[in-house]
Amino acid sequence: MRQPEIVRLLSLLLAVLLVAPVARTAGDLALSAAFLVEFLSVGAWRPLSSLTAPPRREPLHVPGTAADRWVGAAFTHVPMVLAHGYSPEGKDDPRVQQAAALLARAGFDVAVPTIPGLTRGRLRPEDAEPIAATLAARATSTVMISVSVGAGPALLAAAQPAVRERVRVILNLGGYASAAELVRFFLTGDYRWGTIRGHVDHDPAIVRQFVEANADLLDLPARDVLTDPRRAVALLEAPPPRMARVLNQLSPERVAREIGARLVLVHGIRDRAVPYTESLRLAAARPARTRVVLVGVLDHVEASRGASWLSGMRELGGLLLAVYSLSRPS
Repeated sequence: MRQPEIVRLLSLLLAVLLVAPVARTAGDLALSAAFLVEFLSVGAWRPLSSLTAPPRREPLHVPGTAADRWVGAAFTHVPMVLAHGYSPEGKDDPRVQQAAALLARAGFDVAVPTIPGLTRGRLRPEDAEPIAATLAARATSTVMISVSVGAGPALLAAAQPAVRERVRVILNLGGYASAAELVRFFLTGDYRWGTIRGHVDHDPAIVRQFVEANADLLDLPARDVLTDPRRAVALLEAPPPRMARVLNQLSPERVAREIGARLVLVHGIRDRAVPYTESLRLAAARPARTRVVLVGVLDHVEASRGASWLSGMRELGGLLLAVYSLSRPS
């Protein structure tokens, strides 16, 4: 589906909601629809910005963590933690700031910590700590959005006993379940789950960047991995103890059943950065209170140009309900 078609369908949803009876439910649905219009159109259409005042951004005191708070003037202020994906500037990355500001306009009180490893594209278990610390600094009933590889530290944090009761709903956009499968995907382009098999041809520059940031996970120099990726893939099939331990520590599927929050796993079926099979894998690890929303209207975390009108309305309705679920955390 082309971007203008997505905008027209979402605008239709928004128009229906805006003429609905004035009530909190209708208001939250309208804000959710307006958010989706602006988010999926990448700001080409700005219903939410035109209807709401600019949010304020202020430093948020979180011990040992650089974090900001974004809050708008909407009539609801649901506490939220936003866990970014690969973002060289962390909380100060323009894309992260745009997302936080838009969520604040939609009625969320948004806390955004910098996740140090993900500013360099590195996967590290300790990156769960900034998110756990931010959750500890938030209200007792918090929702969370994790984006792309930010799903790893976000879900690991949400499983920690000290903070897991604070999180009510997690919307995971384009995330992963298994660190070993994610590394395999970047090395080979192959993905798999159950009987599903697929392949993506990666940009060599992206592969090089990922390998150079994470080669130590494989106990191999980056040059060796890039020269002979088959050697690294063979290691993944039968990893030595240290490698197996670290990859297991990095995998949200390991702690999925320890997460108390409802999980909403949104994934584009054409995602070339993290395959949609990773959301299926995570759902299988914790099926209770977990919903998978697979859509063709998204690629990774952006609108797709290849979806059809036929499935568009149904999928956008699913996305609308996923966003709306965050405003109803109980």
